[in-house]
Amino acid sequence: MNVDLKGYLKQIKSLKRGFNKGLGKAPHKPILLLSIIRMIEQNKLLSNRIEITSDLILIFKEYFKTLVFTGHVDNFSLPFFHMKSEPFYRLIPNGGMSHRLGKEKSIKSINKLSELIAFAEIDKTLFQLLQRPEERSLIYNVIFEEYFTQFSNDTYIYTDVSETKIQDEILKESKVTYLSKLERLRSSIDNDSYEEEVFLRGGVFKKTVPRIYEYTCCVTGFKISTHYNIQMVDACHIIPFSVCQDDTIQNGISLSPNIHRTFDRGLITINNDYLVRVSPTIDASSTTKSIIELDGKPIKLPSNKNHYPSLEAIEWHRKEVFLF
Repeated sequence: MNVDLKGYLKQIKSLKRGFNKGLGKAPHKPILLLSIIRMIEQNKLLSNRIEITSDLILIFKEYFKTLVFTGHVDNFSLPFFHMKSEPFYRLIPNGGMSHRLGKEKSIKSINKLSELIAFAEIDKTLFQLLQRPEERSLIYNVIFEEYFTQFSNDTYIYTDVSETKIQDEILKESKVTYLSKLERLRSSIDNDSYEEEVFLRGGVFKKTVPRIYEYTCCVTGFKISTHYNIQMVDACHIIPFSVCQDDTIQNGISLSPNIHRTFDRGLITINNDYLVRVSPTIDASSTTKSIIELDGKPIKLPSNKNHYPSLEAIEWHRKEVFLF
């Protein structure tokens, strides 16, 4: 057996885990490792940098739901932070946050985690091992054998149920139904869990809107396709999430980054006929001609009329954001 692989297997078998008298040892670190491996297997993780993404959290929660029956809470932030006690894992702070991060003993809030931490790193050697199917399978099996003895990797089947469920809610539910469900959820779980739920839904929104618009800027028609998991257009909330907490598809449009900023700053809007309107405050003599020429242009709409932007939302944007 490869010397490096042997060393990492030993480290993985002896993870430092928290202990609760009533619940036993915490399963969070093994679940996080399984989630990282799944991300690598799905080509969603292309380097040894582990970023805080909705994809990773969704996988983490799906594993937790199907592997853990001890009463532990499926908090993602805890293992992402505490894995730093393992020799193969390091936290990289956001700019200017090194001192604050160094003072933290534990982090349960996804908002604080994202504020302080840019990403985590695993050893490059470990990442290279996990890219190879044979070594990856061996490490995966060892995690099951060591921490989830009631399962075998041969019989356990992973499914992306949670993401599909959230996508369906974003695409099919009305704003009223969606917000009512979120309010019930807020009252039934602790604040840290609710923060993670909001983070997850925002991540699914960011993936779903561009897909519905065929990865095209609905204003300019800009589109770039790649063989990698790279998205060149943004999911834009018509009414900002901070105002309405609405992640339904009718509150979203797909825009290229520059047009996204132009829309958010009120320099363009959309009328009730789904035509672009350019703000009269723009100085045509010193502005790129292509922006001025957008005025009156129909936006690209989804193929399903149920996914069209809400007239209520675009009316709000014209009234509250657009510069006359």
